[in-house]
Amino acid sequence: KDMEMVMARMQQSGQANRRGFLAKAGALAAALALTGCSTVLPSGGTATAPVAPTETIHKVAILVPLSGPNAEIGTSIANAATMGFIDTQAATVRMTSYDTAAGADVAAQRALADGNRLILGPLLSDDVVKVAGYARPAGVPIISFSNDVGSAGTGVFLMGQLPSQSVERVVSYAFAKGKRRFSALVPNNVYGQRATGALQGSVRMLGGTLVGIEVYDRTSESAAAAAKRLQAKGSYDALLIADNGRAAMMVAPHARKFGGKNAQILGVELWNTESALANDANLRGAWYASISDTLYPQFSGRYKTRFGKDPYRLSTLGYDAALLTVRVAKEWSFGTPFPMNRLTDPDGFVGLDGTFRFLNDGRSERMLEISQVNAGGFAVIDAAPAAFAK
Repeated sequence: KDMEMVMARMQQSGQANRRGFLAKAGALAAALALTGCSTVLPSGGTATAPVAPTETIHKVAILVPLSGPNAEIGTSIANAATMGFIDTQAATVRMTSYDTAAGADVAAQRALADGNRLILGPLLSDDVVKVAGYARPAGVPIISFSNDVGSAGTGVFLMGQLPSQSVERVVSYAFAKGKRRFSALVPNNVYGQRATGALQGSVRMLGGTLVGIEVYDRTSESAAAAAKRLQAKGSYDALLIADNGRAAMMVAPHARKFGGKNAQILGVELWNTESALANDANLRGAWYASISDTLYPQFSGRYKTRFGKDPYRLSTLGYDAALLTVRVAKEWSFGTPFPMNRLTDPDGFVGLDGTFRFLNDGRSERMLEISQVNAGGFAVIDAAPAAFAK
């Protein structure tokens, strides 16, 4: 279900008060400034900052694919988490990696048997369900890298960016800029279904008009037919293409030809990994909502220096999960369960991907920015808010 996020991201590449927010941001900056050695994690491998006595160690597991078809993305996430723990000099936390490729249920049982009291991962929603079947009875919370809301709740928290929030953010921005008649072309998959629900809810809440939503099967012929059906439903001034960047470049020419010549095209978070969008005249001037990339280039450079290759864009979730763990660990007594209630701090957390927080149902809420596709590149035209509204 969440492979749309994985495949797109696999391309290489308020606080209680203002003082509280600055302290969190300062801590992140300090972590980014630190350096240290680290190693690529094998299955069952461990990573810590300077070693402390075992009676003063919090045991944390990271469950990701370290072999098989998703091994590279899983290793990239694990390596990034290692960087996070080392950069923060988290001497009281020991992270051990477990390979989910051989079975997420097996990895979960091993992690729990080894005494881990927090699980970072897994990556895929189906694996989250398997791991939760063992972690929930044990009272061990899961901070997953999935973005499938169907797997959230009851001790399972999602780090992945939710497509619904991207849609809501870009639609709200378009409405503020005077767009009133919305339409959409969406893929025939789970991501398209989620985007459809988010668009319907957003337009209804804002008081706009939903002209129509048409589904395509990711072929040029299907996209053209969908655009024609949409044209027959009436005129619109904003068109959401809720798909990854490659698919958007396939759909856009048909949308421009059949009814959307002058429409403002809107995109989603999956676009922020596709640099080729900037060379597509049909998408020139399009707006999309995504996490901030401000800190990513610095992280990426440091990652490449350590591991000899570029990280996958999704790997920042591992780094931010490590930072979150270190922060909560300050209030985590040794030998006790992980303080799960601290994960739903309404002030949220600051990470490489910006400010985020977990809701009581396990979903994450993120501060997203609006970018515009220009000739040769992208430009942020509406910055992500710095803190959550009270």
